[in-house]
Amino acid sequence: MEAYLDNSATTKPYPEVVDEIVKSLTTDFGNPSSAHKLGFNVEKKIKSIRQSIARTLGANDKEIIFTSGGTESNNSIIRSVASQNTNRNHIITTIIEHPSVLRTIEEYEKQGYEVSYLKVGSDGKIDLDELKSLITDKTTLVSVMYVNNEIGCVEPIKEIGELLSSYPDIYFHVDAVQAYGKINFKVKDLKVDFLSVSGHKIHGPKGTGFMYIKDTSKFTPIITGGGQEFAIRPGTENVPGIYGLGKAVDILFNNIDKKIANMKENRDYLYKKLMDNVSDIKVNSDIKNGVCHVLNVSFMDVKGEVLLHYLADDNIYVSTGSACSSKKKGSHVLNAIGLSSNEIDGAVRFSLSDLTTKEEIDYAVEKICGYVDTIRIFSRRKR
Repeated sequence: MEAYLDNSATTKPYPEVVDEIVKSLTTDFGNPSSAHKLGFNVEKKIKSIRQSIARTLGANDKEIIFTSGGTESNNSIIRSVASQNTNRNHIITTIIEHPSVLRTIEEYEKQGYEVSYLKVGSDGKIDLDELKSLITDKTTLVSVMYVNNEIGCVEPIKEIGELLSSYPDIYFHVDAVQAYGKINFKVKDLKVDFLSVSGHKIHGPKGTGFMYIKDTSKFTPIITGGGQEFAIRPGTENVPGIYGLGKAVDILFNNIDKKIANMKENRDYLYKKLMDNVSDIKVNSDIKNGVCHVLNVSFMDVKGEVLLHYLADDNIYVSTGSACSSKKKGSHVLNAIGLSSNEIDGAVRFSLSDLTTKEEIDYAVEKICGYVDTIRIFSRRKR
């Protein structure tokens, strides 16, 4: 048996997604910029996909720009805002952002931009009062992720949007890579200017994603070329990727609320199984308010990486809490929420999808129980 519980890293494409990709490579292989029928048919299909994605967000189709994924989207948005507003050189973000946000902003910090990093509490959430206190007349961008990829905390994005609506010169960017398809939201309710999404987190192909841009007329492209993607992201479209992404969105958002409820039910089931069967553990995710698909757990006196390799031998796939690079010991996120070195070392992230079954969870917990006991015996003998 196999238990794939690493869906925050990537998801398995739906079979229909693979079929759509094959179709784009065999039947609909035309260049969408070509003037003939074959190109026109592909262009028409891409337009339809763009409209379908826009509907999931309550957006206009011209506000959706296809990219290669979350990293490109985050980079493009941050660099666009920074390049247009050199006289306003203050950026606010959080200390638990994805590296594609943190590393990009750090570049501008080295160039002389002032950067304020919001701290988070033990639950991973920022403090709105601290955010408000950091805003100055030089602030040009606030970038806050919707859902943290390691512990699954949900930031108060709607409240941030409400706060920033009083500051018309400040742009609001949200990395929604772990939120899209896990939280049913509309961009107008959040009052965001920019939003980033990755396709391979929602059962689409790798190398795909999109940006939501509220006002494309104020966007400066980081690459130049032809007029594709409204000249915002030029270059021949990744037709196979867009076809696959579109199909993934159609499937996932068909009865999306039921899928979200199912993920939460399975996450809670996993939580209870671990609490009932494994001693001396610490749950690092907020079960009540966290996202539906992520559960981060520290197993005391266990190296998370060792447990990961034991489980992989039984075709059980999870992640450790120290996957993201950091100058500090272990995960920058787990450090930020105040975990001890023992808790960080023993942290394992379980992340589910709408395809996860209770049978997978039962199998994983059964193996975890045995391996945790074995690892602890050897660990404690060495003391």
